[in-house]
Amino acid sequence: MFIFGYFFMALARVLDYVLLFFMLIIFARAVLSWVNPDPYNPIVRFIHSVSEPVLYRIRRTIPIAFGGIDFSPIIVFLGIVFLREFLVNSILELSRALL
Repeated sequence: MFIFGYFFMALARVLDYVLLFFMLIIFARAVLSWVNPDPYNPIVRFIHSVSEPVLYRIRRTIPIAFGGIDFSPIIVFLGIVFLREFLVNSILELSRALL
């Protein structure tokens, strides 16, 4: 059973890193919205292409743009924090129980 424990531990770590990376992308997207970046820059295009599907779903589901301020990155940010705290820690505890 220890193999499953190590598998779940590795899965939790990888999921934690992916969520952290996506959190940084959402943060960079929010910072880019304050300035006027070059839309043809490959880094800007990557950030927009990765973050827009998630942000669009939040904007479509919960239209909360008051006075030109978009709150969807905050909702996504809070969702990522919840997933990191709940899901990753639950998988880590499961892995410790299997070891």
